[in-house]
Amino acid sequence: MTDSYREYLAQDRRLVILRILSEIPGYNCNSSILGDMLPAYAHQASRDMIHGDLAWLSEQGLVDVEAMATVQVATLTQRGLDVAADRATVPGVKRPGPGG
Repeated sequence: MTDSYREYLAQDRRLVILRILSEIPGYNCNSSILGDMLPAYAHQASRDMIHGDLAWLSEQGLVDVEAMATVQVATLTQRGLDVAADRATVPGVKRPGPGG
């Protein structure tokens, strides 16, 4: 797998995480459940990979992350909601396609 393809997958996975969070009441979810949901969007990711994505998304101000035991709980920020809904863009997060 080339580095550019890995980056493309990471950008898409980050968008999927934001979109999952945008559809959950309360806009929050733990990393274990996110890992269970990602295959429905054609992504397989280890817990470490998800934690890395959540840290990256947090650095961009798209989610707030709280560590709880062995999981992390991510809460979508307003900026993250705007990116998930294609009202804002952030380099490193894939843009949604036309129509959502």
